[in-house]
Amino acid sequence: MTNHEPSHPSPLTPHSSPIPLVAIIGRPNVGKSTLFNKILGAKTAIVDDVPGVTRDRNYGDAAYRARTFRLVDTGGLDPSASEGMPALIRRQSELAIAEADILVLLLDGRSGLTPTDQEVVQLLRGIAKPVFVAVNKIDTPKADPLIADFYQLGIADLYPVSAEHGIGVAELLDAIYPLLPATDDTEDLSQLPRIAVVGRPNVGKSTLINAILGEERVVVSDVPGTTRDPIDSLVIHGGKRYLFTDTAGIRRRGKIDRGIEGYSVMRSLRAIGRSDLAVLVLDGAEGVTEQDTKIAGAVLKQGRACLLWINKWDLRADDAGARKDFELQLHRRFPFLTWAPVLYGSALKPDSLSTLFARLDDVHAMFAKRIPTGALNTWLQTILVAHPLPVRKGKPSKVTKSAFITQVATKPPAFALFVGHPQDITPSYLRYLENQLRSSYAFTGTPLRLLVRKK
Repeated sequence: MTNHEPSHPSPLTPHSSPIPLVAIIGRPNVGKSTLFNKILGAKTAIVDDVPGVTRDRNYGDAAYRARTFRLVDTGGLDPSASEGMPALIRRQSELAIAEADILVLLLDGRSGLTPTDQEVVQLLRGIAKPVFVAVNKIDTPKADPLIADFYQLGIADLYPVSAEHGIGVAELLDAIYPLLPATDDTEDLSQLPRIAVVGRPNVGKSTLINAILGEERVVVSDVPGTTRDPIDSLVIHGGKRYLFTDTAGIRRRGKIDRGIEGYSVMRSLRAIGRSDLAVLVLDGAEGVTEQDTKIAGAVLKQGRACLLWINKWDLRADDAGARKDFELQLHRRFPFLTWAPVLYGSALKPDSLSTLFARLDDVHAMFAKRIPTGALNTWLQTILVAHPLPVRKGKPSKVTKSAFITQVATKPPAFALFVGHPQDITPSYLRYLENQLRSSYAFTGTPLRLLVRKK
């Protein structure tokens, strides 16, 4: 473990991102997610008293005294774990340690120094990175003597904190501050295409994310419900940057357990809402289910662009009629999503991902597309000649020439149609206009909104 003094910061480990990465590590249930949330100032990670709630690495962008850094929450690190979910979580913590520039080791002041703590410290001694050791749950002056137990680790600087109440967190960040570069040349992630990977449990969402990243970025397991927090991953492909979010599988409401899983599903739905585009992963071997339909409906309800990824298609590669059969299922289950592109592939075979990014680029461009008002009204007049507005009281409408349309929003594209008698515009005529808009302007993969207003 490296020694460091705040006035003489250690050099940062080279990292692909211009923003330094600060990882919070420690054994299970010491308060890592609580500290993560406190530093970010938002309840980003799920917090529960049950050990093992955090499984994947959870990322968030933070700033302290005008210096930015990326914070990483990790699952509980148990160096002795060798199999099952604890081993998978340990692997994620090890990956976080490897990629981080700065490490914050969090210990539990109330529990005292444990053998697992000592194993973690021993593991870190061979890592040439700045390590800040914080002792959590020191929330009153009476708790200060609890720190003494941890000095037997041989670490000169210990930082007593209460992650829950925020006590001592500023002092910890003050110590880290000299290691944060003073630069304004940091990336604005809010401008990147944000893509949520959604679907039922165990359809291959995390495997798809890992295939896209080409690394073990998230825990992959055959146990439904492995992913709990929505996990953001920065992806660079073909010189372009994307922000992917892996989400928890969304089960039928009656099968969702209260507590942690309920929070997970709620956060998955929120992740859809804050994304530009949803990649809905379907099980190509199992087919389209009623729950798939409900998830697709949630995507549509939140006005997000959508692309369907039919996973595990390698299992049906030898079935000549498989694709036709699956397309029939899609038309039956998703009559409201006929505009969404459909890709067939396997997350286990990265070569099948070759067309994914090109389609994502197309869909995202359509989601943000804006049509000039002049071009829209030229288009509208052509449409009205071929298919006039609905008849009013048995007589042809006389408002054709006075009808006017303009685009009022993007993400998703929304249009306002101004006519003399809005009540005469039927749902079927609006569907006709939507189909014509898609045909003329290639609005692939995005919902459209048509609003009728009185002129």
